[in-house]
Amino acid sequence: MSVSVLKDARRIVVKVGSSLVTNEGRGVDAEAIGNWCHQLAGLAAQGREVIMVSSGAIAEGMKRLGWTTRPKEVHELQAAAAVGQMGLVQMYETKLREQGMGSAQVLLTHADLADRERYLNARSTLLTLLAHKVIPVINENDTVVNDEIKFGDNDTLGALVANLVEADTLVILTDQRGLYSADPRKDPNARFIHEAVAGTPELEQMAGGAGSSLGRGGMITKILAAKRAAGSGASTVIVWGREPDVLLRLAAGEALGTALTASTQKMAARKQWMADHLQMRGAVRVDAGAAAKVKLEGKSLLSVGVIDVQGEFHRGDVIAVRDETGQELARGLTNYSSYEARLIARKASSEFERLLGYTAEPELIHRDNMVLA
Repeated sequence: MSVSVLKDARRIVVKVGSSLVTNEGRGVDAEAIGNWCHQLAGLAAQGREVIMVSSGAIAEGMKRLGWTTRPKEVHELQAAAAVGQMGLVQMYETKLREQGMGSAQVLLTHADLADRERYLNARSTLLTLLAHKVIPVINENDTVVNDEIKFGDNDTLGALVANLVEADTLVILTDQRGLYSADPRKDPNARFIHEAVAGTPELEQMAGGAGSSLGRGGMITKILAAKRAAGSGASTVIVWGREPDVLLRLAAGEALGTALTASTQKMAARKQWMADHLQMRGAVRVDAGAAAKVKLEGKSLLSVGVIDVQGEFHRGDVIAVRDETGQELARGLTNYSSYEARLIARKASSEFERLLGYTAEPELIHRDNMVLA
């Protein structure tokens, strides 16, 4: 059995399911959330960055509204989420504060991550929170989404957040020990899977396939989430959420649950994503000093080094960085539109407020959002 993939992880996304958060729908479980928050604080004390993706708003809202059966109408689900979100985030805030940790509520929809500008805004917000030692608690924005844009389950949301912040590991806390070769409740010969490579077809077949009646929130969604997370180089652990000190033990190297490892390294996956899969909307030409900083020193691109802006693009678009001769040096996600880039070209970031009326980021392209050609 291998050592936990969490041992060397610096940035971790933890996803916890509704049945765990609400004690099988009885309402927000203060003791359970308190235990997880204690562990999140312990991980933070080790110098790790942690994001919590938590289900449970609808179940808590149903309890507060006195509903005994889950409604089918979208507007009623949205109403339950709006009511339940109050209790859910209040509990996390209270339990994290008891551990001396700051917390923040972040609500996301699929549209936030499909739109390039909103994707970059969400990423910047989360990374800023982490830089300030605040633990973000994320949930799908159930109060405004509809069936067309819902993630469908928070396993998928956890994977998308792992992609968004370039997490090293996604931990899915569930009510099962991990992944089995078959349903252990029906098949006495079911074999526990300690480790596998995320994205292999056999895993989906074990869970019944993508169209399985296990469906929303079942093991198939966790396997598909691990496959999605692996696309950006993040490995996934599926593990029983009530295992004592489960996160701390995983971080110490103990092999618990099922580890679904990413076959591609994080930086290689990101480079492939940026270099091969996104169409460039424009380019900037930079002077020799900026070219050397980007190419030789791996620095971010500052606007002061930009001598020309080509094409029309928006914040969050992928653009090329070219030297004075027009040769491509790199490409990356721009923090400013082409209109704004033309205004701030050859200018220091201290002048952005005067020129634009605001400052998004001091860099035109941050090195974390840039790959060399």
